[in-house]
Amino acid sequence: MTTTARKATTAPANRRGAFGSAGLYAATALCALLFLVPFYLIVRNALSTDAEITGEEWQFFPSDIQWGNISELFSDDLVPFGTALWNSWVVGVAHTLGTLLVCSLAGYGLARIPYRHANKIFYLVLGTLMVPAAVTFVPSFVLVSSLGWVSSYQGLIVPGLFSGFTCFLFRQYFLGFPKELEEAARVDGLSYWGAYWRIVVPNSKNFFAAIAVITFISGWNAFLWPLVIGQDQEAWTVQVALSSYMTNQTVNFHLIFMATAISILPLVFVFLFLQRWLVQGVAQTGIKG
Repeated sequence: MTTTARKATTAPANRRGAFGSAGLYAATALCALLFLVPFYLIVRNALSTDAEITGEEWQFFPSDIQWGNISELFSDDLVPFGTALWNSWVVGVAHTLGTLLVCSLAGYGLARIPYRHANKIFYLVLGTLMVPAAVTFVPSFVLVSSLGWVSSYQGLIVPGLFSGFTCFLFRQYFLGFPKELEEAARVDGLSYWGAYWRIVVPNSKNFFAAIAVITFISGWNAFLWPLVIGQDQEAWTVQVALSSYMTNQTVNFHLIFMATAISILPLVFVFLFLQRWLVQGVAQTGIKG
C-alpha cells in the first residue's frame, strides 16, 4: 500500500476517533452538570428568602444575597445547630476510628490466625448481613437504655462500631495481603498483634482510607438511631437538627437549605482529601465486578 493510500485510510479513522473523544467529553460534561445541579439549588436557596424560594418567578441567583441566614441559623434558640454540628463531628470521627479498629482486628483474626472454627465464625458474621436492621433496633435501644446511655455519646457511637460487611471487606483484603511480610515479622519475634500493628496497618493505608471515607459518610448521615437516642437537644446530631426545621405548623425553607449546605461541607472536604486513596482502596477490597 502506498503512502498516499495509507493517509487516505487513516484520515477517516482519525476523524472518527476525534468525534468519539469529543462525544465522550460532551457526555462527561453533561453528567457533571447534572451532578452539580442539586448543589447549585442548595446554595441558591440557602442565600435566598422564603418568598424567593417559593415564588413563581425563578431567578438564577437571588438579587439580594441573604448572608444573614448564616447568623440566623446559629443563633436560633429552638434548634442548637452549632451543638448538633459538633456532635456529628464527634460521633462521625469516633464511629470511624472505632469501626476501623474493631472490624480490622476481626477481619485480620479471621484471615490469619489459625483456628478450626474460623470459617464457622465467618459464616455467622455473614449471617448478620441477612438480619434486617429493624429486627435489632428495639433490642439495641432496650440495652442502651438499661445502661443509661440515652442522650450520650456512648449510646450514639458504641452500638454501631461493628459492621459485618466491613469485617467481610477487611477479611477479603487481608487474605490477599503478602504473607511473606508477616512471616518475616514473626521471625523477628513479633506476635500477631505486633505484625498487624507494625506491618499490616502501615502497608494498608489506601484500604483503611477507603473504608474510613465510607464509614464516616455513613455515620454522618445516620438519622433514625440518633433521633431515638438523642432525646435531649444537647445530644442532637446534624440530621436530627435538620428535621426539626420542618413542623406541622411551619417550614423554614431558607434555614433548611442553609443548614444542608453547611452540613455537607465536611463530607465534601473528607471526600476531596481522601479521594485518591478511596479509588485505590476500593480496588483492593477483593470484590470484582
